[in-house]
Amino acid sequence: MSSDDDVRRLALALPETEERTAYGTPAFYVGTKMFARLHDEPGVLVCWRADLGEREALLQGEPDAFFTTPHYDGHPSVLVRLEEVTEARLGEVLQEAWRARATKRILRDADTDTDADADADAH
Repeated sequence: MSSDDDVRRLALALPETEERTAYGTPAFYVGTKMFARLHDEPGVLVCWRADLGEREALLQGEPDAFFTTPHYDGHPSVLVRLEEVTEARLGEVLQEAWRARATKRILRDADTDTDADADADAH
């Protein structure tokens, strides 16, 4: 089970992420692009996917945790029931959303930092 506080903590831990307001709720941006926002409905997160295929995979594979409404038809985002996802799963979903919206430069910088951290850990 995850919470709004978990969303905020995990999202803001991602590189070059900041919190702003969108549609009257807290939203998380990488650069100029929103990748997630808390929904008007308590306990629900709107989260971007790379494409509609990824969204469908979540809807079919984990229907208790992920859903959509007609408002999001044709949009590569999915709604997440926070009470149905573990903190670890929420972290994965947020990172995937972040990667779907980050610029090539931000991704390259983040991947370079990850490679450097892995090299440091190996020594």
